[in-house]
Amino acid sequence: MSESVNGAVRSSGVRSFKIEHGDYRAEVVSRGAGLRLLEIGGRPLTETSPAGEKPPLSAGLVLAPWPNRIRDGYFIFDGVEHQLAITEPARNNAIHGLVRRDDWELEEHTPVRVRQSIRLGLHKGWPYPLQLTTTHELGPAGLTVTHTAANIGAMPAPFGMGVHTFVRAGDAPLDECTLRLTAGTRLPLDPERMLPAGNSESVYGTDFDFTAPRSLDGVWLDTPFSSIVPDPDGRARHELRAPDGSGAVLWTDRQFGWIQVFTADPKRDQGYPGRGRALAIEPMTCPPDAFNSGIDQVVLRPGETWTGTWGLGAL
Repeated sequence: MSESVNGAVRSSGVRSFKIEHGDYRAEVVSRGAGLRLLEIGGRPLTETSPAGEKPPLSAGLVLAPWPNRIRDGYFIFDGVEHQLAITEPARNNAIHGLVRRDDWELEEHTPVRVRQSIRLGLHKGWPYPLQLTTTHELGPAGLTVTHTAANIGAMPAPFGMGVHTFVRAGDAPLDECTLRLTAGTRLPLDPERMLPAGNSESVYGTDFDFTAPRSLDGVWLDTPFSSIVPDPDGRARHELRAPDGSGAVLWTDRQFGWIQVFTADPKRDQGYPGRGRALAIEPMTCPPDAFNSGIDQVVLRPGETWTGTWGLGAL
């Protein structure tokens, strides 16, 4: 059942906010501050799912205060041991933070912009109160997403963020598309637990080299990439293109030094409903298990605010 309340559409308890600019149209939901869809002139630039339903494979959701996995849900910060709830029991990990299943509060909704916030309070193994905001805004070049995280507690807090963004080149099947990544290294993962299994390695000349456009025919990835090289404007760009050259470009600012590239694939029992094979390019501030490795872990002092920006547009 759906109803419209103050410009927002509510379905199964989840609010949905529509924004438009020129030929661009987007829809953002309150659950996990998720991006439900982005399109231009009716051509999809993201995968989508029915309004009010749980997005498959965490599509579009904000992942904070850490992205990806923490080994055994355990970490030490500032000399204090923490045991988080295990949210990926099959691999005994804590996965994708604490806010992707919660409803965020609407702060602003205009024809082109939606800003939502959530106060992250105390959880098992997490004694650090944070105030998070996510703003989705459409402009001539597409979607810009701005995240902030403010430490509203009395202690320094560890922090990381990611977004589980599925990109799409219109209706072209993934196996007919090409992918280009502005990334020079990849972090090997243990295939059983999907946790780091060594130091970052160069991608050049390997099966993980997408620095030039490569076909995705039969390719499967669930891989953290780094050594991301920005363009002169400070943005790093990653491109998914259909055979006719159209497609989607996902860009990140310097705060997002990592991307996780994931292929949904029915052959691995993780197909995207209605699409089969699909591709996520996930902006991340840090790699998996960063609270244990310390790699690119952000530390927020009391009263300090972090800001990061990424976006998605048409090619």
